[in-house]
Amino acid sequence: MKAIVLQNIEAPLNIEETPIPEIGPDEALVELRAAGMNKRDWWIWKGQYAGLKFPVIPGSDGSGIVKAVGRELPESWTGQEVLIYPATDWGDSEAFQGKNFKILGLPENGCYAQFVKVKGDMLYPKPDHLDFIQAAAFPVAGLTAYRALFIRGAWKEGDKVLVSGVGGGAGTFALQFAVAAGAEVWVTSGSEEKIKRARELGAAGGINYKEKDWSEKLLKEAGSFDVIIDSALGDGFAALITLAASGARVVFFGGTAGNIPAINGRPVFWKQISILGTTMGSPRDFEQMLSFIKDRQVRPVIDEVFPLDQAQEAMTRMNTGGSKFGKMVLTIGS
Repeated sequence: MKAIVLQNIEAPLNIEETPIPEIGPDEALVELRAAGMNKRDWWIWKGQYAGLKFPVIPGSDGSGIVKAVGRELPESWTGQEVLIYPATDWGDSEAFQGKNFKILGLPENGCYAQFVKVKGDMLYPKPDHLDFIQAAAFPVAGLTAYRALFIRGAWKEGDKVLVSGVGGGAGTFALQFAVAAGAEVWVTSGSEEKIKRARELGAAGGINYKEKDWSEKLLKEAGSFDVIIDSALGDGFAALITLAASGARVVFFGGTAGNIPAINGRPVFWKQISILGTTMGSPRDFEQMLSFIKDRQVRPVIDEVFPLDQAQEAMTRMNTGGSKFGKMVLTIGS
């Protein structure tokens, strides 16, 4: 089969011929039609991710058609259009992932290939309203956003939401999910164009965090927020505490701008604010997300689509955060 095999740190993302995976009794072989791209893939390529091993086929997000199943799986899966849950061994607790939790694409080979083998419990029917490209955009970023908003953030009707740094895959999904649920949603960004795009997706408004005293201006215009979703941390995180309402949940799933800065703890305990970390989500979260996007007919925002043999160009595009909005997807096969 044709696959992008990463041979070493920053090695060229060229297509290679490699054997089709052999499946075990509890595994399925999926012929992929599309693979979503995540910043995780970039960090692996740059050699800045834990547990590196080479060679490896990257890619955690995949959609396609089941071509074969092991003897322990129902034969009825064969021929079905599926979306892949992007991890294995979440563990017994819904509160956190277990020590054996692994994300597809490292250490196990992932979805930048014509075929991938996965455990049977990673297969989910592709939502009918999505094509393969749209479906492949959801797994990692969509699941991360869903858990941040609804599970860790415990959004409920009437809660006002702030998405900090909108434009990336998970941040855009957080905006879309909150709007679909009926929330009043505001955003921040360093780009006026991204704020405009967010408004077009249903945001009530937004503010450029490059402005002086941006948090005070946002507080005056929009008021405080019950759920705040962040993926950057860094110096701007302290301002989110100012914007948090009493009883608010501030949820973060990344640290691209650095660590949590020194913050004034007094409003945190006085307003009983919860600061919560989150990572991806459990199979139950994934099932709930799929049900939500089917019920609300949510479709992803796709920034750009590349064929598999242009994975290097796509990786470069993915790192140009200034203009990118939404998800990058690779097309595979017919």
